[in-house]
Amino acid sequence: MDPDDLNAERIVTVFGGTGFLGRRIVKRLLERGFTVRAASRHPARGQVFSSTARPPEAVEADILDASSIGTAIAGSQAIVNAVSLYVEQGAQTFERVHVEAAAELAAASRAGEVDRFVQISGIGSDPQSDSNYIRARGRGEEAVASAFPGAIIVRPAVMTGPDDVFLTTIVRLIRLLPVYPLFGDGGTRLQPVYVEDVADAVSRLIGGRNHKGSSIFEFGGPRIYSYKELLRDIARQLGTNIRLMPVPFAAWDALAGVAELLPGAPITRNQVDLMRHDNVAAIGAPGLKELDIAPRDIEEVIRLIERRA
Repeated sequence: MDPDDLNAERIVTVFGGTGFLGRRIVKRLLERGFTVRAASRHPARGQVFSSTARPPEAVEADILDASSIGTAIAGSQAIVNAVSLYVEQGAQTFERVHVEAAAELAAASRAGEVDRFVQISGIGSDPQSDSNYIRARGRGEEAVASAFPGAIIVRPAVMTGPDDVFLTTIVRLIRLLPVYPLFGDGGTRLQPVYVEDVADAVSRLIGGRNHKGSSIFEFGGPRIYSYKELLRDIARQLGTNIRLMPVPFAAWDALAGVAELLPGAPITRNQVDLMRHDNVAAIGAPGLKELDIAPRDIEEVIRLIERRA
């Protein structure tokens, strides 16, 4: 039997399936012939799949609502949890989304005899962190591993793409600002990874690819930059000069606290917390290379951003 025919018999449900990473995972799985459910609170956003040859099944499901989870995972052979929260609002807290709800989804998947569970986390997740966001991501990994033994934890570095909120913002501001503010002294090390490479990697893990049965993967791009090196490299590619100005993290905390009160907060305190620490794949951790993926450089992503603009 053709591999695509075998995959078509396997249902994969992607929670957060219309999000920045989730919708790309859905598309990659469809390309591999899987039957895919894109589960989200806003299934109407599934219009992003209108260009795919075979659209996914759009399922309305809220990871915070246990009653909606059962229907979404029924009959699934694999589950991907790509739900993420960056700003707390009411009942939507980091603890509720990244720890409790993730564990509930993993437990329901295990009870439903799901074969494979992939939890999307992030490099730097730490259950002992002083940051509520970083700590919740780390505790969520532990909770998922406990509820679903054998779950695969995927930790991407900061992800880039033509519709991201990281690289596109930097490109716009470098063109706009006479002086670019740094996080601290700009020494934080980053390893930006193209979101399409991460989606491809997740689809390969769902398809059975693994590296010596690894349970944790860390995905980073081909190059490690300090933050100020990254800015200079982007400016060079844009053909412009850049003046950099160090800004203390305390000032960023105050600015982000105010920004979070605005619609679509342009910067959040958890983003500031992330910039305090290096965001680089651990040496020896299995990553894109072990899944036979050659990571693409940010230069290619910048070209996509410029073309889209």
